[in-house]
Amino acid sequence: MKKLVIFVSLAFFVFACGDSGSENSNAANDTKTSTETKPEKEEADPKGIGEIKNVALNDPLDEEMIASGKNIYEVKCAACHKLSDQRVVGPGFAGITSRRTPEWIMNMTLNVDVMLEKDPEARKLLKECLVRMPNQNLSQGDARDVLEFMYHNDTQVQ
Repeated sequence: MKKLVIFVSLAFFVFACGDSGSENSNAANDTKTSTETKPEKEEADPKGIGEIKNVALNDPLDEEMIASGKNIYEVKCAACHKLSDQRVVGPGFAGITSRRTPEWIMNMTLNVDVMLEKDPEARKLLKECLVRMPNQNLSQGDARDVLEFMYHNDTQVQ
């Protein structure tokens, strides 16, 4: 009788563990399958992530905005970014206006932390440069002046 109780208990234990193990393995397989079907590459919004949704560009460029943007660049940007395509700490500014939309550039300067976390293109730059861009606490007006300066720089470099 004692052997029968032990055998039934052991059978119940094996049966209980076997069920839970198969459920877990099925759940693991379901998770793996759903992960495999997700696209690995996220599509980047060409405007970036942030409150800047539309930028009206000046044609011709505004000289006062260029001068203001140059001053901001010299104080807050020049230590890490050159006006050429040379990378120092961060990428060089040359050609940036042909590679990125004005909205993306402004969102990157205004919302750098969010962009580095969520924007695929900004994350690529972080992997490439290995240093997080610090938040420079620019106002929208300052960011717009820097953008005008970047456009001016691109007309001078080309």
